[in-house]
Amino acid sequence: MQQDYTPHFMGDLKSVLLCTDGSDYSAGAIKAAINLARECRTTKLTVLRVLEFNPEFETEGQKHADRIENEARAHLEAVREAAAEENVECEGIVRRNDRPYQAIVDEAVRRQADVIVMGRRGMTGLRKMLMGSVTARVVGHAPCKVLVVPKDAVMRGERILLATDGSPYSEAAEHEIITMGKRCPHIKGIAALSVASSGDTQEQARATVERVVKRAEEEGIAIEPLTAVGRPQDAIVDAVRQKNIDMVVMGTHGRTGMEKLLMGSISERVVGLSPAAILVIKSKSA
Repeated sequence: MQQDYTPHFMGDLKSVLLCTDGSDYSAGAIKAAINLARECRTTKLTVLRVLEFNPEFETEGQKHADRIENEARAHLEAVREAAAEENVECEGIVRRNDRPYQAIVDEAVRRQADVIVMGRRGMTGLRKMLMGSVTARVVGHAPCKVLVVPKDAVMRGERILLATDGSPYSEAAEHEIITMGKRCPHIKGIAALSVASSGDTQEQARATVERVVKRAEEEGIAIEPLTAVGRPQDAIVDAVRQKNIDMVVMGTHGRTGMEKLLMGSISERVVGLSPAAILVIKSKSA
């Protein structure tokens, strides 16, 4: 499907697309999406379950296929009931596709989603992998921002960490977190972290953070500046634990990222290692 709409890059969320595979890996994403829809008074919460389409399986095991679809619809009904308890209305949809990530991207375009919410991996994901292949491809191809939520994460949106290296991709994340600070009064603290690869580049990291802090102050938003030296993914995950962060905001790529890659290696590692939810922001040029 042609991506022929401009998602609400900033501002209130009007359309949230929750993707679930019915496994425990989706538990955190389900809770986060419902809370997000409730807090942002979202007008549309859509819950999508994609069943991988296999032509040979379809012809030889139609009864089994029908049973799986019925189970999927029962799961969506359970999510709908959970949302209703929080006064959130949602619509459940089942799609069949041999490329699950494409079905998710297409639905995001069809629904003009402002954000896609999904788990870090699915029931078919290998635990040795940092992140499931479907999630990685969705982040890379999505027309909007993607919220990746580990299964055990509790996203309250109270303590948020911006991870930035000053690149164009990070600038989009910086804009997002300042806008978020202005529209979300329940946020208790925002920190901005830039990681230097060595002591020689620490001053550059400090300047990057100070620029963000100054920009936020002009908008009446207080941001705590943080810098570190080492591997970015390790420093970010350490900050999440030390500061009790429940959501990290970052771009898809960093300063050294190659645009032909779906996601930069640092972003991928942070998504795979962080105990907190990760909001991945797409740059306007991405």
